[in-house]
Amino acid sequence: MSGGPLRLAESSEWVGYWWLPEEPEERVPGTLRYDGDGNLALSLIGTFEDRVMSHPAPGRTVVHHGVRDSWDVVHGAAGNREITLLGCSPLRSRRTFLARVDSPDTQAIVVDAALVGVHASDWDDAAFSAAEMSVEDMVSWAGTSALEWGLGCDGDRLDGTGSISVSPVEEKSVVVDDGTTFCLSHRYTAPFMDWRKGEAIGRIRDSVSMRVVPESPFSLKSVLEKVSLVQYLVALATHQAAGVLWVRLEPADGEIGSLSGRSRSRCGVDLLYAPFAVGAHDSKAVDARRILFSCDSLPFEEILPRWCEVRERLLPAINMIMGMRYGSTSFVENRLLAAVGAAEVLHRRLGVGERPFPDKEFKEVRKALLEQAPEEYRERFKSAFRNDLTLRDRLQQLAGRLDHGVVGLLVPDAGHWAGRAVKARNDLAHEGSTPKHSLEELVVVVDVTTVIVLLNVLNELGLPVERQREIVQYHPDLRGAAERARRCLAPS
Repeated sequence: MSGGPLRLAESSEWVGYWWLPEEPEERVPGTLRYDGDGNLALSLIGTFEDRVMSHPAPGRTVVHHGVRDSWDVVHGAAGNREITLLGCSPLRSRRTFLARVDSPDTQAIVVDAALVGVHASDWDDAAFSAAEMSVEDMVSWAGTSALEWGLGCDGDRLDGTGSISVSPVEEKSVVVDDGTTFCLSHRYTAPFMDWRKGEAIGRIRDSVSMRVVPESPFSLKSVLEKVSLVQYLVALATHQAAGVLWVRLEPADGEIGSLSGRSRSRCGVDLLYAPFAVGAHDSKAVDARRILFSCDSLPFEEILPRWCEVRERLLPAINMIMGMRYGSTSFVENRLLAAVGAAEVLHRRLGVGERPFPDKEFKEVRKALLEQAPEEYRERFKSAFRNDLTLRDRLQQLAGRLDHGVVGLLVPDAGHWAGRAVKARNDLAHEGSTPKHSLEELVVVVDVTTVIVLLNVLNELGLPVERQREIVQYHPDLRGAAERARRCLAPS
């Protein structure tokens, strides 16, 4: 897309000059390459000094064994744009000192992130006034489109006419508790014709992006936090990993990345880095049946503030849920520990459930019990006696927080599920195997536990009970989990 943001799934290359910020006059020619999969590499004709040296006396330099680990920042100029490289680590350096043939030194450097269009000082430099981003399936989650289409009919038969039209969509915005403004907007093109030798193609494009504007300028580190916040929200809504398509920033000083003093580029600062998942712009969108909620069922102006609050309050559990979404699902043992662990962490972060005994009574009982134990074992017994809920208590209480009709659709007996989940987790964690569970039952335990955790998060976001029932009944994954639970988790 001409003039559009740099997509993370597309490769790019910049040939220019590169230097360390503290040595701006020592410029080295080279090429920065981005491979379209989150990987950046800088190839220099020449080198930055990566050798470890000392100067024990005037005119004497000693080169020690080993090389420098990294440079925090490298600046560059290429394609008439300023470029900042962050997290630069030398991969290899080849020097031709005393070589038979006079040829240039070369150096290969791997890079964590690149800002194309600005010179920044580091990750924490509060140099940006706004950020805009897009992730996979944001169009589906937004629940609106600038495009409309229709087919003409003559009675009950198509008459061969039809149309595709485009019309503006009103931007949605909301301010959250920390003063940050989130804006959901559409980017669309006017209709145009693509004339080919064998056919003519009419095209209209519509995409959705999120613009984030903080109260005061923010750093790249803060930008990445906002990107993950949006990415995880869409991943939760679509019930699948959502890759980042592109990220574009606006400098706080209003000057955007052209090296020419005569004119300033207005295309913004593009960020290239390795997110948890790189978005595939042209892949088929998520099936509408797989979307848990959109801005139709949870309006944008309501879901963003709720998500910011819920994510901050339940962050460890949310991260574990996203770990299951973005991580490998090949091994059921990993999934079991992750799902039950996420459930336990979620219960603790929710702060629900009381201790089994009043604190004063528990201390008295524990003291009396410890007095009966041999003195050399008292410390061990003391650590074993805890006034805390059991894992089974926590799982059952998570199920109990949900609508009984929703839970009934998912699993025939929540108490039986909790017991089997605890047994599987404890056997695996403490014995190294799960001999009391078949592979099919383990998979079902993992799936039901994951859905219970998911429904609790959706409940915190305010998803109506009616919608929760619908997704358990009709979402392909959740419906499948419920069918398997009826087969494998019914009490005997």
